[in-house]
Amino acid sequence: MKRADLAFAAIFLPVDYLAILLAATAAYALRFAPWFTAFRPVTFELTFSEFLTLVLPVAVIYIAVFAVSGLYNVRPRGLPSEAVRVVVASFASIAVVLAIAFFSRELFDSRFIVLAAWVLSVIFLLVERVSLRVLQRTLRRFGIGVQNVVIIGKTKGANELVAYFAEHPTLGYFPIYHTAHFNEETADRLKKLKRDNELDVILLANTDAERSEVTAIKTFADIEHTSFLYTADLFPGSTLQPIVYTFGGRPVIEVPKTPLDGWGAIYKRTFDIILSLLLILITLPLQVIIALAVVIENPGPIFFTIKRIGMKGQPFPFMKFRSMIKNAHQLRFDPAFIKKYGNEREGTPLFKLSDDPRVTRVGRFIRTWSLDEIPQFYAVLSGSMSLVGPRPHLPEEVAAYKPGERRVLTIKPGITGLSQISGRATLDFEDEVRLDMYYIENWSPWLDLIILVKTPFAVLFRKGAS
Repeated sequence: MKRADLAFAAIFLPVDYLAILLAATAAYALRFAPWFTAFRPVTFELTFSEFLTLVLPVAVIYIAVFAVSGLYNVRPRGLPSEAVRVVVASFASIAVVLAIAFFSRELFDSRFIVLAAWVLSVIFLLVERVSLRVLQRTLRRFGIGVQNVVIIGKTKGANELVAYFAEHPTLGYFPIYHTAHFNEETADRLKKLKRDNELDVILLANTDAERSEVTAIKTFADIEHTSFLYTADLFPGSTLQPIVYTFGGRPVIEVPKTPLDGWGAIYKRTFDIILSLLLILITLPLQVIIALAVVIENPGPIFFTIKRIGMKGQPFPFMKFRSMIKNAHQLRFDPAFIKKYGNEREGTPLFKLSDDPRVTRVGRFIRTWSLDEIPQFYAVLSGSMSLVGPRPHLPEEVAAYKPGERRVLTIKPGITGLSQISGRATLDFEDEVRLDMYYIENWSPWLDLIILVKTPFAVLFRKGAS
């Protein structure tokens, strides 16, 4: 970990505390501003020194909740993730403060100051944290706080990582050496880099590496005091916390499939019902406009309904606004059509054309902005889909899955998901499955919120639109 990163991690706590105090001060000043008191006279006495005496411990409560929420981890998160955590942690903080006030029977004189201070604290904290992250990323562009990375493995994934780090310097990783294997020659070169203080991280990007090679790299990293990272296999062992039972004095371990069991499933279903119903009501006028446009350009059904495979391999009707000519789906099985236009995903269970001649003009527009997927809110409300989850595929595509790939059927399919915000139609099938498996094994309410926040940006910038 570079000193610059440690410095930024250390500075967040006092700066957060200062932002909270400034927000409270701004709320106090707003309440006692002449233009506001003329509208709503002050009927209580509260000097600024008395107010500050109350605010100082409240700010400590905020910091404690932020710490529990993981907002002071040394490893920084992405901006959308951090923003969501700040908002939720602020909700939790004010709830704790109000609970303490209720049970101690200490009622504050001004509800407006409490509400204004909370709203302003969220705004101040977001602005402050985004500003610091932007500063951190700007410094990385000039090489400050950048970690030098050696990547081991001449694989497709390794090549992509080398290119990705080079194209995104703000991530803070700079590839300085790329080799196929870890051997004596590589070890000697890495030792020299370490002596010259030019080596910070060793990244193993070969999932087929022998166990002896992995052990040798890990041992070298420990001895030379460098960070050791590795890319996960497509289908690694479960990353979930095992559940241990004791039967007859013998430990029996259960490896869960996903955190989406028990209360996780209850929470997710409740969240899906509330938000899908809200989205249906909000988009109702837009649904009417799209329906009319579809029929006017190409008379026929408003919706395109097809069988897709959902949770546990069960089929369900998958509905979208029709974006193609009538009976377009049948053309994907027409040898003449395939011979003329091909299939960009030949050799995989999927069928895809970037410039599909079956798509209408209205269809191309609503596909570009993902408006054709609005009817899926009804599938979420009915329970056959979720707002966030793996993309549902066709029966013939699922029939071609390898055994390990069928694990994506563990949970309900979603309208959006990790693969949709990471490339949508441009991802390789294996990358799509890998992202879906990560989601299944690492689900949390936080992860759902982050994906939902990122989805509009993926649509807005048409990332991988098809």
